[in-house]
Amino acid sequence: MSQAVTLTAAHWMYLLGVAAIIVTMIFRANVVVPSILATFLVGLAWTGSGIGAVSSVFNASFVAAKELFNIFLVIALMTALLNSLKVLEADILMVRPFKAVMKDGRSGFLVLALVTYLISLFFWPTPAIPLVSAVLLPAAIAAGLPPLASAAVIAIAGQGMALSSDYVIGVAPGISARAAGAAVQAATVADRALVLSLVTGLIALALTYWKIRGTIMPPSSLHLVRWQARASNDAELHAIEEQGSFDKAELARGTLHEEPEPVTVGSAGRLFAILTPIVFGIVVALMVLPRLGLPLPTLRGGDAAALIGGAAALLMLGATLAKCGARQMLETSADHVTDGFVFAFRAMGSVLPIAGFFFLGAGETAASVFGGSAASTPSLLFDLVRAAESWIPHNHILVGFGVLIVGMVTGIDGSGFSGLPLTGALSGALGAQVGLDPATLAAIGQMGAVWTGGGTLIAWSSLIAVAGFARVPVLKLVQLMMLPVLAGLAVSTVLAVLIW
Repeated sequence: MSQAVTLTAAHWMYLLGVAAIIVTMIFRANVVVPSILATFLVGLAWTGSGIGAVSSVFNASFVAAKELFNIFLVIALMTALLNSLKVLEADILMVRPFKAVMKDGRSGFLVLALVTYLISLFFWPTPAIPLVSAVLLPAAIAAGLPPLASAAVIAIAGQGMALSSDYVIGVAPGISARAAGAAVQAATVADRALVLSLVTGLIALALTYWKIRGTIMPPSSLHLVRWQARASNDAELHAIEEQGSFDKAELARGTLHEEPEPVTVGSAGRLFAILTPIVFGIVVALMVLPRLGLPLPTLRGGDAAALIGGAAALLMLGATLAKCGARQMLETSADHVTDGFVFAFRAMGSVLPIAGFFFLGAGETAASVFGGSAASTPSLLFDLVRAAESWIPHNHILVGFGVLIVGMVTGIDGSGFSGLPLTGALSGALGAQVGLDPATLAAIGQMGAVWTGGGTLIAWSSLIAVAGFARVPVLKLVQLMMLPVLAGLAVSTVLAVLIW
């Protein structure tokens, strides 16, 4: 089969671009510039025209924006909802009841993991970290759980387990699926990523608990007094922040010292503290139950994202109305939506040129960039994989770990998402050649990228926010989580290959 593939200058420019982006990630630098330059070179090689090459730089990002805009919209609306809940103090009320459950360090460990996971699943870890750290972290420390262990639990449950599946908001599986090709459904990637994230997370949490079990102390208010007397390690955190290369580091910087002051929640806050979890519980049930065989309509394509975004928008309007009244609500709601879009583009804006370059690897999206038909436009990455078929091991375990390692390499720059276009595209190209479902490979690559760069294994990622709130050295935090997380990723990868 490999003899039938004719590699052109465009193929070699694409391969050069992939190599340049990977090297840039290894050096923890931002990959937007290499992506744009690589897009220009591929466009020049394919069109043979300087004008066409310049246009392809814009068209690639534009195609990526069209493909991914529903993701930006969901992030914006969920952020708008969270902002409206913060004004009502309903977000704090949703968490506060769990403090009473923390009777000792063991229950503190479990409650921190559960609450961090649930909040991060719906609102992402970046907004969840200040909330959990301000309300539940002191309670866990007073219950006897050491600050370092508390920080590890928050990072594993939120920035690892919740973010790596991103099951509710759907950013990560959406990017992975679109990069893998039209035949790969985002819902399939999301389902498999959810299972793999739970396997990885539960193993990581269990091994972390085993490592710190001897440091758990009897409950005492003195633990909290000693912890509050610690220095916050601002110099160390600042030095590590300067090494970050992706927007997530910027977002982490914005959350480092946000601690809500004691509040009295009104009746509207109590209402929406109850209503919001109920509504999203129903939404998740509508997403999951049809896949378990129940006779309910299956949400396909962007239906799930539309349901989540619509529910978030309506809840935001209700919360704003309850706080501001009918007239002022018109302006305040618009401000919440605007702030949501600002957050969405800060978090994901730089992914567009990166995704635009990797979309050139598939004929369908490359045709939209270059203006031709899909039949006459080469699938650059797929052709390269076919040409190298004789060198690719057909052992499914080796291929699975290969994609996992590629994902982990892309996460070295401190971002969990910038490497997803690469792991998705590589999964789509490799899957057909080695007989593995591309959705499975995409989910494996997503695990490697997000667990590494999302905030568990890389000190210069948004893990700095967790370390800052817990007042612990971030490098010690990485050392504590390293082996548990790697063990979880290894087991989940083998499981994925054997099951799917």
